[in-house]
Amino acid sequence: MDNIKKINPIILRSAHNNRPFSIDVTYKASQAPKPVIILIHGFKGFKDWGYFDLTARYFAKSDFIFVKMNFSHNGVTLQSPEEFVDLEAFGNNNFSIEQSDLGIVIDSIFSDTFLIPAGELDLDFLFLTGHSRGGAAAILKGFADDRVKAIATWAGVNDLENHFSKTELETWEKTGVVYIQNVRTGQQMPLYYQLVEDYLANEKQLNVPETLRRFSKPMLVVHGSADETVPVEVAFRTKKWNSSAELFLLDGADHVFGGSHPWTKDILPEDAKKVMDRTLDFFNSLVV
Repeated sequence: MDNIKKINPIILRSAHNNRPFSIDVTYKASQAPKPVIILIHGFKGFKDWGYFDLTARYFAKSDFIFVKMNFSHNGVTLQSPEEFVDLEAFGNNNFSIEQSDLGIVIDSIFSDTFLIPAGELDLDFLFLTGHSRGGAAAILKGFADDRVKAIATWAGVNDLENHFSKTELETWEKTGVVYIQNVRTGQQMPLYYQLVEDYLANEKQLNVPETLRRFSKPMLVVHGSADETVPVEVAFRTKKWNSSAELFLLDGADHVFGGSHPWTKDILPEDAKKVMDRTLDFFNSLVV
């Protein structure tokens, strides 16, 4: 018996419209302090996607507290945590809300009311890992929050401005909305122009390339050479902007490292397992 425990859901509330969102925590009860990892999902993602539960158990078995989070406006709800049933919320999401939500998650972990026994937590070692756009969120929060000691990005985005091209901004502003197809579900998912307005109003804080140039904490950049969504060249630029980052390239791996949703197998995809192994080695090397 591995004594792995999972608390799900833990309900938090966003500072934006007081909207509820959920996190879950997986850990091995041992009455010994363990470092904490927060997993940040990407665009059109959610905490219960694919093999993320297996990921949580993988790190819990290796003596980490593993926290998976939804963003408050990612389109899922407490009642339907694996379906995009609230497209209005999705359309009203923006990068500042995501940074705020992530801060609330970190605050909750450090609070006296967190549901994990204090003796299980080693809060001197808080790490972030983000997939795809979640990688950008990890970079920004990792830079801004002293409680975060290191980050890892998996197929990470390194520039939020590339979500919109200058040629489409005029049309977007006029119509107020653009639609992005979710290939998996077939849904046309709205993005309201407020996303652009928020970025432009907070460009200094949301400038990922500049943040990378100033980033001094340990950082691991994991990317697949066959990533069809975020080209591997993005990882090379990340390394160029932050020369101290460790770069781990996975030959032939795609954007989700061999996974899909739903994931019905009880083992990680081969490429995802390699990602987890390398990430575990990276974070373990920092725990002293």
